[in-house]
Amino acid sequence: MTNASLLARRQKAVPRGVVTGAPIFLDRAENAEMWDVEGNRYIDFGAGIAVTNTGHRHPKVIAAAAAQLDKFAHVAWQVTGYPNYLELAERLNALAPIKDAKSIFFTTGAEATENAVKIARAYTKRQGIITFTGAFHGRTALTVAMTGKAVPYRTPGTPPAVGVYHCPFPIPHHGTTEEEALHALQHIFKADINPTDVAAIVIEPVQGEGGFYQTPLSFMKKLREICDQHGICLVADEVQTGFARTGKLFAIEHFGIEPDLIPVAKALGGGFPISGVIGKAKIMDGVEPGGLGGTYGGNPISCAAALAVLDVIDEEKLCDRANKIGAIMVERIKAFRQSNTLRPIGDIRGLGAMVAFELVKERGGNDPDPEATKAVTAAALDAGLILLSCGYYANTIRILAPLTIPEDQLAEGLDKLETALKLV
Repeated sequence: MTNASLLARRQKAVPRGVVTGAPIFLDRAENAEMWDVEGNRYIDFGAGIAVTNTGHRHPKVIAAAAAQLDKFAHVAWQVTGYPNYLELAERLNALAPIKDAKSIFFTTGAEATENAVKIARAYTKRQGIITFTGAFHGRTALTVAMTGKAVPYRTPGTPPAVGVYHCPFPIPHHGTTEEEALHALQHIFKADINPTDVAAIVIEPVQGEGGFYQTPLSFMKKLREICDQHGICLVADEVQTGFARTGKLFAIEHFGIEPDLIPVAKALGGGFPISGVIGKAKIMDGVEPGGLGGTYGGNPISCAAALAVLDVIDEEKLCDRANKIGAIMVERIKAFRQSNTLRPIGDIRGLGAMVAFELVKERGGNDPDPEATKAVTAAALDAGLILLSCGYYANTIRILAPLTIPEDQLAEGLDKLETALKLV
């Protein structure tokens, strides 16, 4: 069995619409290391797109899932309850930066975001939704309309969802200030939809697929004020930022405000599929009985894994760990930027271990270089490093190493990144 033979089979069996970035097929993974079917070893700087914050196959997570599997795998929460769903809800309600919270569980991040919108609409009795350019909220019909980047997420012929409006996200070095973004939001209120018809403003504390751009503190606080003024739900999409990635359990904790709803997913399950919405009880109860749910939502194996993930984050102090390894990454990348032998690097940003940098065409400039970005990720793979790109301008390299990565492997991965930047 080879990567090439499996790739040929993949091209015949799987539609091209779902992309596999690296043309390799994995055999096994452990913490921050991966091995493909040919035995090649890789350092993982992708973490399954921010899923394995606790590393691949963390012993405590695997043991919890195995123990639940010995009891039962599925019964559906809508048919009969089970204790670990309830326990997980109680723990998240206590941990989230929301007073008097309730939680519900689903399977994917898109489900979580879409249900947050459903809950906000039911509570406010309004339809309008405002999101931001560069945002990514999922690939369902609604969440892809909420996503603030057309290519590649919106297939040709897909109409925009009625009632969804995009506001520019403030990125000063790409030409949009906070003041301009707020001015654009007021334009939406004047020209497109009255604020009294808006159910929710949905924003990522740090944009994920959009390029790891951080929402400015003052901008987030102003959104909270606007939402309070007009009775709009503020939804903090934590699908990619949640569970210690940014140095706090929830990234919204950096902003000192209380959101109304928090969609979560990815790292919550430590590799097992689970998502959810945490929100203010009065808002969460706005949906009538039977209006929420899903056959696999809050699967008992995933709930068991999620409880173990929360234990690992606490016991291994992964929030502190995120800040430590994030600082190491940022310092090293700043050194890369000073080198005249590597590809030109522009803006560098990091909140905890959610670290990214832009590749630009000229040293000291901001002109995006998406072609170099593609080449760097390919060269990194050749060097034995799983590396992801992203960004509204397709020129951002993001680093999502497991928070449990040993420091020698982190250094090894950064060495491989330097090699890739030198080769391209």
